[in-house]
Amino acid sequence: MDFQQGLITTVHDYSLGNLDSRAFRKELTHKRTSILIPCLMEEFSRPALGVIREALAELDGLTSLVIALSAERAEDVLAAEEFFRGMPFPVKVHWTNGPAIQELLVSVKDLGLDVTGPPGKGWAVWQGLGVACSDAEVVGLFDADIRTFGLSYPERMLRPLLDPSHGMAYVKAFYSRLSLETQALQGRATRLFVGPLLASLEQVFGPLPYLRYLQSFRYPLAGEFAFSTDLAMNLRIPSDWGLEVGLLSEVYRHVASSRIAQVDLGLFDHKHKELGQAPTEGLQRMAGEIFCTVLRGLMEHEGCVVSMDHLQTLEVLYRRIGEDRVRQFGLDSSINRLPYDRHGEELAVQNFSGLLRPGLIRFQNTPIAHQLPSWSRLRSCNPRLQSDLVEAGAADRQRSVRTTMMKRPTYPSFLTQPEPADLAV
Repeated sequence: MDFQQGLITTVHDYSLGNLDSRAFRKELTHKRTSILIPCLMEEFSRPALGVIREALAELDGLTSLVIALSAERAEDVLAAEEFFRGMPFPVKVHWTNGPAIQELLVSVKDLGLDVTGPPGKGWAVWQGLGVACSDAEVVGLFDADIRTFGLSYPERMLRPLLDPSHGMAYVKAFYSRLSLETQALQGRATRLFVGPLLASLEQVFGPLPYLRYLQSFRYPLAGEFAFSTDLAMNLRIPSDWGLEVGLLSEVYRHVASSRIAQVDLGLFDHKHKELGQAPTEGLQRMAGEIFCTVLRGLMEHEGCVVSMDHLQTLEVLYRRIGEDRVRQFGLDSSINRLPYDRHGEELAVQNFSGLLRPGLIRFQNTPIAHQLPSWSRLRSCNPRLQSDLVEAGAADRQRSVRTTMMKRPTYPSFLTQPEPADLAV
């Protein structure tokens, strides 16, 4: 049994089932707690969101659920609200690209700040935090495509923050990424790119504190995390595929490692991204942007510059370590009788290694990333901006009701019926 601890406090899953939903609901009443789900409208046509809704329906102690929704039409906003009707807590569907929201965000340019995009998860998270932090002390974030979502996920993620005696400010999830259909290992960006990359950088520059910090996370690209509102309000939010690593960099900047924990959520499955046919597609695009984010963190926190002189060494080290990891994951899969495509994994390492040279050149040309400013900074510029964002969202919701004349939408049957038992955790 793994019970090891390190720089980052690890909450293990000992598979004893020691969960108590009644006690958890009571704990939620001790601190105002919101859950934030950034969401595309297309997720409402997939079964995962129904699984999430059914699990969250048991949390009657939750302060609010914030859905940061990207939608094309006002009717979609109303459909989303109807989908979550009847939950035992307020549900705020925040239309991230709604007309009133867009008008408000454009006005922020008068302050010399651009917060109008680019659209994506980072932008949705930034807006959702502005809404959630307006009436919560703790915020937990989950993706909308988690097919294995169960009540254990929010319970294990949020409890370390609800009891002040633990002293925690930030909690990051880790889990076993296995496909529900094939049982094959997923998470290639973490297994085959980020892990070997960090190990390679450590060999080039030595055990720098920032690299040790990143390597302490079992799953640094996990999109599920929770934090205190005090911390959330002071984080700059990256607006590209480097969101998860960029947020870890922000947390490193603001919080002592003793106030950070990672929590094992067990089995986990959500949408799988394809490798892509070009560096601008799929996992290759994601890996390229993550690489630039890691380089930026080294420069910001360690004053460390990766130059073209380091590139050849980095490329050779990454390929060697990546190929070693493929062998290790192959053995792990074999003993656990999991299918494993070694050739496909080797090709992924090959494609990822080809991203290092153009990524370094791109970073050298544009070392400053587009980050959305922290809400604490925005409030120092305009104390009403956060409340204005909440009011603009309410205005867009009212507009959606008027536009659709209170017409209630219909849903596919799988959105209104319980999910099969094999999707539950």
